Amino acid sequence: MPQSDLTIVCTAPPPDAIRAAFAAYDLRVHTHRETYIAALVRWHAALILVDGGRDDWREWVTAPRSNPATRRIAVLVYSQTPDTMNESARLAGAERVLTVADLAGNAESLLREYGRFVPPEVVAQMQAECADDLPELAQQGVAQFNAGEYYAQHDLFEALWVQTETPVRDLYRAILQVGVAYYQIQRGNGRGAKKMLLRSQQWLAILPDVCQGVDVGSLKADAARVYDALAGLPDDDISGFDLSLLRPVLMIDGD
Repeated sequence: MPQSDLTIVCTAPPPDAIRAAFAAYDLRVHTHRETYIAALVRWHAALILVDGGRDDWREWVTAPRSNPATRRIAVLVYSQTPDTMNESARLAGAERVLTVADLAGNAESLLREYGRFVPPEVVAQMQAECADDLPELAQQGVAQFNAGEYYAQHDLFEALWVQTETPVRDLYRAILQVGVAYYQIQRGNGRGAKKMLLRSQQWLAILPDVCQGVDVGSLKADAARVYDALAGLPDDDISGFDLSLLRPVLMIDGD
C-alpha cells in the first residue's frame, strides 16, 4: 500500500466522491497555472488529477510533461464521457481517462499503479547509505561548491553520480543541480537557474534531512529561498538578486 503522506494534486476542486476516496492521503487543490509546476515540485506530487470537463483541461495535462522536474508525475483525467476524450487526453500526456465513479472506486489501485512514490525497500537502503561517511570525491565537490566554484563542483558530483548505482546517488545529483542553478545565477540566467532548482527539488524531497553528514534540510530550504527570490525578478534581468542567498552546503558532525 502506498504511503499515507503522498500528495495528490487536483487542478480543480474535486467531486466529493474523489475527496472521500483519497481521504487517507494529502489531497491538495491548485488552480493557478502560473505557479502550477513549482507547486507540483515543492509538494513532491505523487499523482495529478485533472477535471476533463473544464475547457482548459489540456493545458493542465501538457504542462507537467514539458518540464523535466515533473514529467515523471502521472496524470489521470476524470470525465463524464471518457470514451470520447480518451485519445486526445493520451496524446496530451494523460495516462488514463476515467469516470468519477471509476476513479473513486479504484483510488488505491490506481495510486499503486501510477503514483510516484519511493518503495519502502529503497527508502531503507537510502537510510542505510545515508549513515555512511561522505565519499572523498563528494567532499571535494562540497569544497568547490562552498568556494563558489559551481562549475567545478558539477564535474566532481557528476563523476560520482555516474559511478554510483544505489539510491544515495540522488544526494550527489541534488547538490550538483543546486550548484548548477547557482552557476546560472552568476551568469545572469534567471530562467535556467529556476529550471535547475525545480529539477533539484525532486531529489532533495526524497532524501533524509541528513545524509552522509550533509545537512539536506538546510540545502533544501536554501534552494527554495533562492527560487522564491528569482520568481520575483524578470528572467532577463536578475541583477537585483541578493547573492548572499547562495549559501554553502552545511555538514553535520555525527559524533
